[in-house]
Amino acid sequence: MKPKLKIIPLGGAGEIGKNMTLIEYEDAIIVIDAGLMFPESDMLGVDIVIPDISYLLERRDQVRAIIITHGHEDHIGALPHVLPRLNVPVYSTPLTCGLIEVKLKSHKLLKDATLRTFQMGETLNLDPFTVETFHVSHSIPDGVGLAVTTPVGTVVHSGDFKFDPSPVDGQLTDFSKLAEVGGRGVLALLSDSTNSDSLGHTPSETTISESFSRVFAMAEGRIIIATFASNISRIQQVIDTAVRFNRKVTIVGRSMQDNVRMSLELGYLRAPDDVLIRIDHMHHYPSNEIVILCTGGQGEPTSALVRMANHDHKQVTLVEGDTVILSATAIPGNEEMINRTLNNLFRAGAFVYYDQLMAVHVSGHASQEEQKLMINLVRPKYFVPIHGEYRHLVLHARLAQSIGIPRHNIFIVENGAIVEFDELGNARLAHETAPASDVLVDGIGVGDVGTTVLRDRHHLSQDGFLVALVTLDSHTGEIVFGPEIITHGFVYAEASEDLIAGTKEAIIGTLKKGGRGTALSAKLKDVLSQYLYQQTRRRPMVIPVVTEV
Repeated sequence: MKPKLKIIPLGGAGEIGKNMTLIEYEDAIIVIDAGLMFPESDMLGVDIVIPDISYLLERRDQVRAIIITHGHEDHIGALPHVLPRLNVPVYSTPLTCGLIEVKLKSHKLLKDATLRTFQMGETLNLDPFTVETFHVSHSIPDGVGLAVTTPVGTVVHSGDFKFDPSPVDGQLTDFSKLAEVGGRGVLALLSDSTNSDSLGHTPSETTISESFSRVFAMAEGRIIIATFASNISRIQQVIDTAVRFNRKVTIVGRSMQDNVRMSLELGYLRAPDDVLIRIDHMHHYPSNEIVILCTGGQGEPTSALVRMANHDHKQVTLVEGDTVILSATAIPGNEEMINRTLNNLFRAGAFVYYDQLMAVHVSGHASQEEQKLMINLVRPKYFVPIHGEYRHLVLHARLAQSIGIPRHNIFIVENGAIVEFDELGNARLAHETAPASDVLVDGIGVGDVGTTVLRDRHHLSQDGFLVALVTLDSHTGEIVFGPEIITHGFVYAEASEDLIAGTKEAIIGTLKKGGRGTALSAKLKDVLSQYLYQQTRRRPMVIPVVTEV
């Protein structure tokens, strides 16, 4: 059987985040991106979600490299959890590499990683693949798209892109390269679908600078701006506006401080020597000369802005008259946390600006007209929408069909699906799939929190738990101690004396019927669960603890 070319999304297809796509031919695989995703509201206690790489681990000797398109968390955030298990070279542009180094250093993994940089427009030879890189505008400098030449044909991966006529870094998307690749013939285009439900064109980043200027002109006290630590372009806009209005800028939060320091060293950020100040020097200046740049635009519980809003930040206390700008848009699932943060900011007496009140954030992703232009420039035979929730993929597919891509040449796929191309370049959806479940990261544990643990956490959060302690004589089976009842999140014991007494009676009645070991524990659990539901119409987690002495 002749080898087939395979395209396999392990993340980012049918969701926003944890982007990871494989291109495989015979015994060679390249991986594009390794991102994280924020947990959904029902993933109680989970810190982040990363792709399932079991497919890659089974073929670890075939993986040539991981190529990163840009430095946002949803494209690099899984690397600290992937590289210890799959130590292959990671290719990226200089700024992206710097952001990866900062991240790996914080996890004490930098010395073991193989990081290789390439310049924009450089070609990577990863036999049997030839990977041409080209610049795309996004909300961070050094973003790239990829044209991967394979033995079957060329596959173009758009990266996260938009056609911004006036980007912050002055670097336009490389139209000529896209047209040149399209003119040679493209087998398949994998394209960013995030804004496929947005009409027209995505506004330019320059609109943010205009909004920042209006806010700075009105603000009478400190200005606090929250954005992603990796949003280097936005950080540059803040610095530029602060210079224009004679304000000093202090960076709060270790991740943002590390990223700013690295970007200044590499020349991706520009700031006059006297503009950036240490946070402990803020008191040397009046409040109307201060800008505080921090994380927290997504309402993350441990972020600097949320701590300020909750009045538990060690160095910054919000005061009435502060102006706060949330320069970010809500990632799906984070809306509740963001709304809570906004309410707390208003309670503190701050003047708050966010994207529904003023253009203090614009998307880094292409809207419909730009998506059409990408397809028309590349002119692919097959089209695979990626990087979006399922509705985004469908809408992007319809857009492609409206400008001439035949419906049978469009593949709407979700994580784990395999699109196969034979030696003649004919495509089909394979019957088999790759493992692509969510891998949950909780503290230092990776993948040890599964559906059972989440179900227990959900159960505990709704109905609490009840522990029944009893000690038996190992010879006679008579009660030596107890029963003792402990509850949390179920009922207040002192106010529920009758219920607790009835629970103890149910335990004693069950013990009189005999039984030992696990069978007795299981019986107690069933009896108590039924009794408690009959009495309260609640289902707490019941944990019988039976010991014998």
